[in-house]
Amino acid sequence: MMKIVEGSIAKPKGFLATGLHCGIKESADSLDLGVVISEQPAVSAAVYTTNLFQAAPLHVTKQSIEKNEGKLQAVIVNSGNANACTGDRGWNDAQAMQQAVGEAFSIPTEMVGVASTGVIGEYLPMDKIQAGIRQLPPHVSEQSGPLFSKAILTTDLVEKTICVELSIDGQTITIAGAAKGSGMIHPNMATMLSFITTDAAIEPVFLQQILKKATDESFNMITVDGDTSTNDMVVVLANGLASNVMLTEQHPQAEAFYEALCFVMQDLAKKIARDGEGATKLIEVEVRQAPSIEAARQIAKSVIGSSLVKTAVYGADANWGRIICAVGYSGAQINPDLVDVLLGEIQVVKASFPVPFDEGLAKDYLEQENVKIVIDLHSGIEGAVAWGCDLTYDYVKINASYRT
Repeated sequence: MMKIVEGSIAKPKGFLATGLHCGIKESADSLDLGVVISEQPAVSAAVYTTNLFQAAPLHVTKQSIEKNEGKLQAVIVNSGNANACTGDRGWNDAQAMQQAVGEAFSIPTEMVGVASTGVIGEYLPMDKIQAGIRQLPPHVSEQSGPLFSKAILTTDLVEKTICVELSIDGQTITIAGAAKGSGMIHPNMATMLSFITTDAAIEPVFLQQILKKATDESFNMITVDGDTSTNDMVVVLANGLASNVMLTEQHPQAEAFYEALCFVMQDLAKKIARDGEGATKLIEVEVRQAPSIEAARQIAKSVIGSSLVKTAVYGADANWGRIICAVGYSGAQINPDLVDVLLGEIQVVKASFPVPFDEGLAKDYLEQENVKIVIDLHSGIEGAVAWGCDLTYDYVKINASYRT
């Protein structure tokens, strides 16, 4: 039985973390450099943005995981500067961050993953970053794990963390996650980073497989503004210190571990969606009875990504026509005569025709912080859920002056 527990990214056995201000951000109160480190090399897996303009840290991290046959021991993250579209210098700077962490913690350079987030097209202040990295070792601990979650934030208003425990082979397994993301969120693994640690023993190929599957059910099902960033990355580190029997596809409790991992990732994904820049509401779109899982996901993401749907929810306007339109232009092949639409439990469309409903009750429902839209296609047995947020005036204000 899985349960949510108190804890940070450093909660699983053998993990330490911290964060500090090194000077990338102007305010000394804003942490901008974080590290998570395992006491021993950890089986690692990652998924990356599909944006063709991939930032240098992604390439460096991918290269390191491949070179080490699926292992990392540490991840260094800076916020405030994305180190994207920075050419050879950006590549060299990402490698210099690797080297500095390796030297500071006495681990092989290639065992260090690198992530950056922030403004695109500006060079990293490497003198500040390298000085900050040298300050990290005395401060890493389980207790300072929450500082890592603060250090990775940009326009986020809240930290995004989750920690769960479950029993496998009679051993307590812990999975912890931290994420950042508020704007430029439309992952096709946006700016979105997620780091997950676990003390489970797991086979590398299997970890990569289930990470990709869980990503498709979590981070790839959220949107804030339809923009996919240059720096999106999800990294999992599994150091095996829980001493369970190695998890593989054949392990009798493999599905239980997957469900716990997926729960962690969906929780982080929903927190990102709720913390969308300027957002006041979390929107969930559930598609039911679709002809295929692909069609269900396609429609759910089409509706959750519609600016008109998002603004209608912000204004508490039960304008179901915008929902139907988004279903229709999603590209999924469905029967357009069979669609039902519900706002929570209030049915507004049946078999693609409007039904009478209480506008006052619908408005009251849409004014809640959590809004659910249900779309029943009556065309199959598959389903999918996507998450997003409303689109407000503040989103424009925040992004109109992002660099200033």
